[in-house]
Amino acid sequence: MANPILSQPDAFSRRAPQGYAPPQQYGGQAPYAQQGYAPYPPQGHAPQGFDPHGQPPQHFQQPGQFEPTMTLDDVIGKTGITMLTLMASAVVAFLFMPPALMMPALVLSALVGFVTVMLVAARKKINPALVLFYSVIEGVFIGAFSAMFEYQYPGIVSQAVLGTFAAAGATLAAYKFFNIRVSSKMRRMVFITTAAFAGVMLINFVLALLGINMGMRSGGIGLVFALLGAGLAVFNLVIDFDDIERGIAMNAPASESWRAAFGLTVTMVWLYTEILRLLSYLRRD
Repeated sequence: MANPILSQPDAFSRRAPQGYAPPQQYGGQAPYAQQGYAPYPPQGHAPQGFDPHGQPPQHFQQPGQFEPTMTLDDVIGKTGITMLTLMASAVVAFLFMPPALMMPALVLSALVGFVTVMLVAARKKINPALVLFYSVIEGVFIGAFSAMFEYQYPGIVSQAVLGTFAAAGATLAAYKFFNIRVSSKMRRMVFITTAAFAGVMLINFVLALLGINMGMRSGGIGLVFALLGAGLAVFNLVIDFDDIERGIAMNAPASESWRAAFGLTVTMVWLYTEILRLLSYLRRD
């Protein structure tokens, strides 16, 4: 449930050059600059990664060349690729998966997707092939998961898709226009609450496979957990946006845009499943 991709400490800053942030993003200020560094050189007057003390950052460059840095366009493009791959896989599973295979595919894809998330989170260097593999597997999960709800509540999937993108868009707009700043205290609170929620849901999932119903996904308790899950997913989106902004400001390598895209995709999948559950509770008699 939780997003360990961007929430881990220094997700983007492992290879970031110390002392610089693009000043245009912060009104001419470089909030990450260390004391003693000269102002960021004007555009066109020095190469990226310039160090006024004469020591170019070793984190970013290989001998004789400079590594490109992550930009917002990179993140948007990679996120589009991962989301389109996921949606294509979900549509195929939703339309063509035989009913007899739906539950086995749902359980297997959920387990494989979870393991894939953990693998990507543990790697220091992102693997685009593994990111796309996750998109395909999670698409199978979303397709089977959606088909089960659509069979019970016709039209609910299209409502959930619209609700998910509306919630994500509103969250991004609020983050930008209200200039939401993510404090370390907020990060800790969201992380602890999300980890606890994920742990409870994982236990509930395992018990459900064993035929034990804890009632956490049904009735009034299920509605409360769906509201809590959707709210936590929104808060995780805010932290994702902040982490990505920090990564760009700290000149993270361009390859890290895959990590940003992966993290956003994980959170969007979580948000969609909780909104789908929430709508199902609201439509019950």
